Amino acid sequence: GFFVWRLRNTGIPQIPCRFVHLHRVANDRLITFQYFNFLKRMYVTQCNKDLSQRAKPKSDSIVSPFRELQQLDQEKKVVYKISPVSPVHQSWSETSSRNELREVKSAAETEDSVIPVGGESREDRRWKEMKVQLDDLPGILARLSKIKLTALVVSTASAGFAMAPVPFELTCFLFTSLGTGLASCAANSINQFFEVPFDSNMNRTKNRPLVRGQISPLLAVCFAASCGIPGIALLTLGVNSLTGALGAFNIFLYTCCYTPLKRMSIANTWVGAVVGAIPPIMGWTAATGSLDAGALLLGGILYSWQFPHFNALSWGLREEYSRGGYCMMSVTHPGLCRRVALHHCFALIGLSTVAPVLDITTWTFPIISLPINLYISYLGFRFYRDADRSSSRKLFFCSLWHLPMLLLVMFTCKKSVLEKEDKGDLRGGSHEMALEIRLP
Repeated sequence: GFFVWRLRNTGIPQIPCRFVHLHRVANDRLITFQYFNFLKRMYVTQCNKDLSQRAKPKSDSIVSPFRELQQLDQEKKVVYKISPVSPVHQSWSETSSRNELREVKSAAETEDSVIPVGGESREDRRWKEMKVQLDDLPGILARLSKIKLTALVVSTASAGFAMAPVPFELTCFLFTSLGTGLASCAANSINQFFEVPFDSNMNRTKNRPLVRGQISPLLAVCFAASCGIPGIALLTLGVNSLTGALGAFNIFLYTCCYTPLKRMSIANTWVGAVVGAIPPIMGWTAATGSLDAGALLLGGILYSWQFPHFNALSWGLREEYSRGGYCMMSVTHPGLCRRVALHHCFALIGLSTVAPVLDITTWTFPIISLPINLYISYLGFRFYRDADRSSSRKLFFCSLWHLPMLLLVMFTCKKSVLEKEDKGDLRGGSHEMALEIRLP
């Protein structure tokens, strides 16, 4: 009874006071959700020792200033000297550039300066003409004129001259070869002059003389003019006007049609094939003075041969042609690229069969040339079926030896002038000409 009486007298009257006091304390301390979590962690760490979590102390990231000074004294200071660069924009103030130059000079005088090995200034990365010795100039001009391609053009023109059904004349042959070579050098030089910004993006052409600055653009144009004008004049005056007109037309077609079309349409491949087909026609017209069916046949063989040759080459260079901005079949129409190469491989078999029909070769030529034509057709079919770099590489290397071998077989199977004279197909048709040919 005493306990109940004591509880009533002390506990119950003090409950409202304690509630008001607790409410005031809560308002003073601004009890929040984070505060309740803090109370919970305090209860766990004090009452339940097994549930307490031990936090790993963080490493002291603050280093004493005395230790930093000691490390700086031990280490060697390296100052990179920056070569001054001339201002590119007019908006840069002259005073700021002078202050920077003074700071660089003072730093170089007070402390040891070290220039990094691989460092290049902005002016070093700009295009500028290199100083070339006179002994290196012939090699540079040879690469500017694409001497290997020029040699191929001259050899095809010589094949056309040799296949003509007329007696061989050495002086006319030399004039034809020299004029065709000079015209090809001029066309190739102008082509490189126009394609400098695009050749710099391709690994295959980035080392050309104009891209590297080994020769100035003015000198390249002068070299092209000094080759093109005498070459066309030699073909026109030394050979005949028809051959000179074909040479001038081929330069125009290569520089003004084929070169800009390479960045516009895939039709550039067909235009480039026409450019490659004209040199053997020039050799035929130089020997005969007329444009006959035999000249068109030789041009057709060169025209069809270029598609498996170039399409196989461009297939392995698709990334570079795309990076250079060239519109090629291998980049935009890969299926068409393989089909065209295969079709023209088969066309070589048909053109070889037409040669004896036109009375240019004997019937042994289609038979002897059939194995090499079937082989390049087989490689063209594999390129069409597999469409990989291995098949394209095999087709390309086969085309390199296929053309000279085909022309050689065609020359060995050529009908002689006496056989044509017996059939009444000799040019001129005069009996005196026939007697003159028969004489030793």
